[in-house]
Amino acid sequence: MTGLLTTRADAAQTIAESLLADMGDRWKHTIGVAEQAARLAGRLGLDPDVLVSAAWLHDIGYAAPIALTGFHPLDGAVHVVDEGWPSRIAGLVANHSGAKFVAEVKGFAAELALFPDERSLMADALTYADQTTGPRGDRVDPESRYAEMLLRHGPCSANALVDGVRRPHLRGISGRVEALLAR
Repeated sequence: MTGLLTTRADAAQTIAESLLADMGDRWKHTIGVAEQAARLAGRLGLDPDVLVSAAWLHDIGYAAPIALTGFHPLDGAVHVVDEGWPSRIAGLVANHSGAKFVAEVKGFAAELALFPDERSLMADALTYADQTTGPRGDRVDPESRYAEMLLRHGPCSANALVDGVRRPHLRGISGRVEALLAR
């Protein structure tokens, strides 16, 4: 009876694939983030099942069947909870990559605040995995990724409106993670 035991990360990959596999670069990005998360978990001594699960699920809110608000961190986290996942993973999905700043501008701060924001190395590692993975799953530096995201979303987007607070937040996360990786 082999193959019956699966990890949460395996289940998360299955969910992500079912929702994102037809979304081209979004799926490639998600694969790259999960691969980066697996590397980071080993290097930083983090639980790979938690980090890699959150990495697989971090962008599922872009999928049309579950995109209720159009704000992917919130939509993804709601789906994660609806599917019975632990609140920790839902919180990591909800709060990845400085989502709280964008939520404020979009009017979703109260809804996002319902999910735990653990502000931990685990959360930093998820954001770092996201911010060092380009749209096609390739490794990029965080500044290049951030510039690409601003260009993709446009100068009048919520992302651009919160640049003054979100960019320093993401730089701080990158700095903390890179300092630990350099040890």
